[in-house]
Amino acid sequence: MLTVSATALDGVKVIVPAVFNDSRGSFCETYNRDRFFKHGITLEFVQDNESVSAPRGTVRGLHLQKHPAAQDKLVRVTKGSIFDVAVDLRRSSPTYGRWVAEVLSADNGKQLLVPVGFAHGFCTLEPDTRVVYKVTSYYSAENEVGIAWNDPDLAIDWPVAPGEAVLSDKDARLPPFASLPPVFD
Repeated sequence: MLTVSATALDGVKVIVPAVFNDSRGSFCETYNRDRFFKHGITLEFVQDNESVSAPRGTVRGLHLQKHPAAQDKLVRVTKGSIFDVAVDLRRSSPTYGRWVAEVLSADNGKQLLVPVGFAHGFCTLEPDTRVVYKVTSYYSAENEVGIAWNDPDLAIDWPVAPGEAVLSDKDARLPPFASLPPVFD
C-alpha cells in the first residue's frame, strides 16, 4: 500500500510507501508506476539522482529548471535526514512565493513530490546524509535557475543559521527571489 497526502501547496505531496518487516529486516517498494497512477501521479521519470552530504547543515538549493526542461521531482532519503523545502513559483497561483517543508529520513520513509512550478532545496539534519530523487526531465545547465536559500522575502524557517550553513560556491551566489524573472506563468 501507499499513502499519499496533500500539503498546503497544491501539487506538492507527501508519499509514504508501506514497509514490510520480518526477522531479516525490511522491504519497501519506493516506486510503483501503477500504484502512483491510482493516486493520480502520472509522471514519467527519466533520471535518478543521488547526493551525499558529509556535514550536518549542508544546504542544497533552491534549484529548479525552467521550460523546456522543467522537472517534477520525487525526493527520498536513504541515509540520514533532511529538512526538504518546496517553494511555489507559479505566478498565477494563490500561494506564489509560499513554501512547505517536510522532514524526510531513512527512518520515516517519507518522500516529497515536488512538481514543475516549484523551487526545491534541502538542509541535512545529520552527517553523511544520502538523498535520492527521480526527475521527469534530464539535467539541462542552460535551463537551470536558482534562488537564494535564505532569502528574507521567502522567510523559510531553516534548521541551520546562515553562518553555519554549508553551501557550494554556486548556491552561495544564487540571486534573491525578487530578481527571479517569470519562470512559470
